[in-house]
Amino acid sequence: MRNLTYVQQAELFSALAHPARLRILDILADGEACVCHLSAALHQRQAYVSQQLARLREAELIVDKKDGLYVYYGLADAGIVELLREARQEMACTSGHTLSLQPEPAPETDQECPCPKCQAARAALLSASESLADH
Repeated sequence: MRNLTYVQQAELFSALAHPARLRILDILADGEACVCHLSAALHQRQAYVSQQLARLREAELIVDKKDGLYVYYGLADAGIVELLREARQEMACTSGHTLSLQPEPAPETDQECPCPKCQAARAALLSASESLADH
């Protein structure tokens, strides 16, 4: 990560100070995702997730790229993953608690991401499981 002034550091920590934004960063640590994928993962409306993405974009924590009708989001700097990991370790040490990275319980939904990337991954998974079942 780059050198930051105190004002920039405060803005960074302010952007991190929200459970949904932390969850989004954890999801993006595994690779790019579209807003519909993030909405499905967070069990939240797309408008809500878009607001959180805007805040992360303002803090320069994420970047976006357009691919046809879809916009995919990714981490601007993978160093944020290390920062979060270290902060969580420190919190666990000082609090004496084990920190869970599991999302808050959400209502059961069948919400799936309709983007081409997720549909292709789902089709590949289904094909692989069908191949295993045939053997």
